[in-house]
Amino acid sequence: MTDFYDAQHKASQQLNGEKHSSFATYLPSVPVTVERKPYLPKSDDGIQNLGTARANIAADEEHPNGTTEDGYAESRRNRSVLQQHCDYWDTDNDGVIWPQDTYYGCRRFGWNPFLSLLAVYFINVGLSYPTCPGILPDPFFRIYTARIHKDKHGSSTRTYDNEGRFKPQSFEDIFSKYDRGNKGGLTLGDIWALHKGQRMVFDFFGWFAVFLEWLATYLLIWPEDGIMKKEDIRGIYDGSIFYKKAEEVHRRKQKLQERRLD
Repeated sequence: MTDFYDAQHKASQQLNGEKHSSFATYLPSVPVTVERKPYLPKSDDGIQNLGTARANIAADEEHPNGTTEDGYAESRRNRSVLQQHCDYWDTDNDGVIWPQDTYYGCRRFGWNPFLSLLAVYFINVGLSYPTCPGILPDPFFRIYTARIHKDKHGSSTRTYDNEGRFKPQSFEDIFSKYDRGNKGGLTLGDIWALHKGQRMVFDFFGWFAVFLEWLATYLLIWPEDGIMKKEDIRGIYDGSIFYKKAEEVHRRKQKLQERRLD
């Protein structure tokens, strides 16, 4: 019997391709498990408790303490990661995102009025009702961030859990499964593969929502080489990249004004 278990252990190591693993994470007999391998920690010195959701930091292998630049994490420790994702739009910090908040937030990215209005329609009209404090819809389509976790939908990467926490394992799995060629990021082709790979049967709302979310992510990051870097995508989850992009646009406008004055 001992020989049997030793053989099983060796077989699992061979299948997994990892020296120190006692279980298989993919099987040649199940091709999809080979195509989409889950993330395994690079070493014992990396992020600890990879499978445990973080309430207030977007942690990954390279950033076990989440975003720390300019005291970003310290100022938001009483907010879930999903709430942090929304804080950029709530400029007066009252816990309510009005349609005009969404519009002006998009305009600060440099988006044109039409694209900004389109974002208002999909974001506020689509996401307002689940966050409402009562059973009646909000006539102004406001989003209440205290209940933003109720906007969690299917067919996603499941990086946010149902309470709005951040799951490092699920985030790392995005790149382990869909970053073809280990580029350190995702192209549009990778995103399409992710969209197909994460779809749940008959979840039409989830399919559409995920498509729009990743499309908006690409438009915001707009990588020159066509690859959305892992760090930029992580910044989407905790909202830190929204501030960076708005600041970049603000600086560009300032430089243009200075040149005109010269």
